[in-house]
Amino acid sequence: MENHKEKILVVDDEASIRRILETRLSMIGYDVVTAADGEEALETFRHADPDLVVLDVMMPKLDGYGVCQELRKESDVPIIMLTALGDVADRITGLELGADDYVVKPFSPKELEARIRSVLRRVEKTGTTGIPSSGVIQINTIRIDTNKRQVYKGDERIRLTGMEFSLLELLVGRSGEPFSRSEILQEVWGYTPERHVDTRVVDVHISRLRAKLEDDPSNPELILTARGTGYLFQRIVPPGEEKEGKS
Repeated sequence: MENHKEKILVVDDEASIRRILETRLSMIGYDVVTAADGEEALETFRHADPDLVVLDVMMPKLDGYGVCQELRKESDVPIIMLTALGDVADRITGLELGADDYVVKPFSPKELEARIRSVLRRVEKTGTTGIPSSGVIQINTIRIDTNKRQVYKGDERIRLTGMEFSLLELLVGRSGEPFSRSEILQEVWGYTPERHVDTRVVDVHISRLRAKLEDDPSNPELILTARGTGYLFQRIVPPGEEKEGKS
């Protein structure tokens, strides 16, 4: 059976970066399409239907933030932002708009390739310890289907990006167990412990999940803060234990 060739859209106004990434990513087996500005990026995205977008922030016509915002209105495609901005707050802006990860310019192409592999691997990964064999978990009005990678709140489907779902799946699969930010970065994003990464990547994704799932995101009941540690999902009581726990 022929393997699916994953398609990557590279968006950057610097022709040299587009050429380098197109050459390198093609050599390691990806199908690559490119765009030179934000407007072209949206047009190319709709025609090419890529599996992942590498998106520069500073571009003419429409910047990367604007492109990310537009893409999130219609797609959960993984997005990795390229940013040359020195202020960490500017990098976090991309995450708040729905990006899955970022790489700071000037960057090593090998580093970007590693981030691409990691993000694609995580958004396709299924199966986590602690998930019932049915793959479906019901917590109050929230239903999580780990087989279809879908989440419902009541009858409404809640759209999550691939990384948001992977984060939720990790927390739910070991509910009641606190995770440090570093552990989450390692498990979900594939960052090794010795690598120094801004842990606010985790905080922003937690905030996005709470905004989508919690009735009152400012007073969360599902995704809790483990003070001095990181985050945990409220303990899910398996059927059969509920009666035992009642007095």
